[in-house]
Amino acid sequence: MEKKKFYFSSESVTEGHPDKVCDQISDAVLDEVLKQDMRGRVACETFISMGLVIVGGEITTKGFVDVDPLVRDVIKNIGYTSPEYGFDYETCAILNSIHPQSLDISQGVDIGGAGDQGLMIGYACNETPELMPLPIMLAHNLVKKLSEVRRKKIIPYLGPDGKSQVSVEYRNGKPAYVSSVIIAAQHTKEVLDKTGKNMKEEAKQEIIEKVVKPVIGKKFLDKNTKYFVNATGKFVIGGPQSDTGMTGRKIIVDTYGGWAAHGGGAFSGKDPTKVDRSASYMARYIAKNIVAAGLADECTIQLAYCIGVADPVSVMVNTKGTGKVPDNKLEGVVRKEFPLTPRGIIDHLRLLRPIYRKTAANGHFGRKEPEFTWEKTDMAKILKKEVGKI
Repeated sequence: MEKKKFYFSSESVTEGHPDKVCDQISDAVLDEVLKQDMRGRVACETFISMGLVIVGGEITTKGFVDVDPLVRDVIKNIGYTSPEYGFDYETCAILNSIHPQSLDISQGVDIGGAGDQGLMIGYACNETPELMPLPIMLAHNLVKKLSEVRRKKIIPYLGPDGKSQVSVEYRNGKPAYVSSVIIAAQHTKEVLDKTGKNMKEEAKQEIIEKVVKPVIGKKFLDKNTKYFVNATGKFVIGGPQSDTGMTGRKIIVDTYGGWAAHGGGAFSGKDPTKVDRSASYMARYIAKNIVAAGLADECTIQLAYCIGVADPVSVMVNTKGTGKVPDNKLEGVVRKEFPLTPRGIIDHLRLLRPIYRKTAANGHFGRKEPEFTWEKTDMAKILKKEVGKI
């Protein structure tokens, strides 16, 4: 009998992608506010284009953020330090258009209510050690490797901008091998061929050997795996010179690579009273602990809120038939064991800390950094014990 198979693809982008530059700037502003004022309210958006950065949004704080040097520091750290990359931290123009949060919103948040309505999704599965879908984890690891070989000058001709995409063949619901890998990596003119229209083949092969193969590994690479490196021929003009960027445009990259649903709200630039961010972190935390406890092979959590109201208006647990107990029973355990109000989430996950710039590149989930409290599995034993009482 022929095995059932399908293909699934996920992408990621480097820290120098214009949208990710904006995410990092917005979260750097948030971190600076939280350093000075843990109760500050931030909804910061960034727009970037050729030679220009615009920072705007709503910020209410007792502290002070000097936006200009902060923005330049982020851009410098990412690697836009020379005109050869089409964008330079020293010469770009910066416009600041920040104003306080609306009093109509703050009066509902001050009493502990949610900062907005909306639905938030969390997901986990036992496909990888990080309890994440394999395609998005491989895509993230590829762009992290691109950054590493660039920063360490292992591949010195690379620029900050880049993207990855991984397609995985699944057989009977399990990942079998990587059918294709796509790498778009900004580079300098030194590796162009004589025509000036194409990256030299040896340079493309170097990226395959030093980036792709170490990340994907023999387990998932196959003789049939296809490699695409800078498939247009070259990628010299990149970053904000070639494409505008905005905060919050890479929400699928930030979450589960399209494998799971997304609530719709972006994360970066928002303080944790905004449930777009904090409740998504809590939903991931709940789903991950359910899977880590062995109560399901995969789990989707949906939380929904009303602006100004503390408790969620709905809680859903969906284990897609893999749960060891019915989903409605798990929902009862979740409501009992996890704080689901904005204040409860903030306190439990310790979200009033300047930890957010780190989240703004390489995904918000499946990470091992100690600041990422929503990635802990410290509730797994408690959940297992509670389910045992059912």
